[in-house]
Amino acid sequence: MAFDPKHMQMAIDLALESIQNNGGPFAAVIVRNGRIVGRGHNTVTSSFDPTAHAEVNAIRDACNHLQAFQLSDCEIYTSCEPCPMCLGAIYWARPKAIYYGCSKQDAANAGFDDQFIYDELDIAPAERKIPSTQHMQDQALSIFQTWTNKEDKTEY
Repeated sequence: MAFDPKHMQMAIDLALESIQNNGGPFAAVIVRNGRIVGRGHNTVTSSFDPTAHAEVNAIRDACNHLQAFQLSDCEIYTSCEPCPMCLGAIYWARPKAIYYGCSKQDAANAGFDDQFIYDELDIAPAERKIPSTQHMQDQALSIFQTWTNKEDKTEY
């Protein structure tokens, strides 16, 4: 596992291509054993999907290509430090490394400021800008009991 500048350049080039095609200025490639197995760029506005960030799209592409739901033997090259949502998705995918070009401060300077989300995570759920309250926990716990008892489940 070592950084390869050609893969970062591919992510940068894909981000520039995305801008030229009315996409957002972000892109990512996923590499396994030196070979690209997934790629994605920001399609939030073109797909009307707030989750269609570059890293999420690249993870979906790689997982589909590899027919796997984890990328433990892969590396992610992304044109910018991942936002909170993408970082969460990356951790769920479990790659062995993340390499990024621009920092989150660089993104903020360009008008993509996610600091408010980082700040919200430190606030009690009911006090957040979008309040969150828990209801019917006892009934909902039956879901996890059913999962726990299921003998033929696929762990993840």
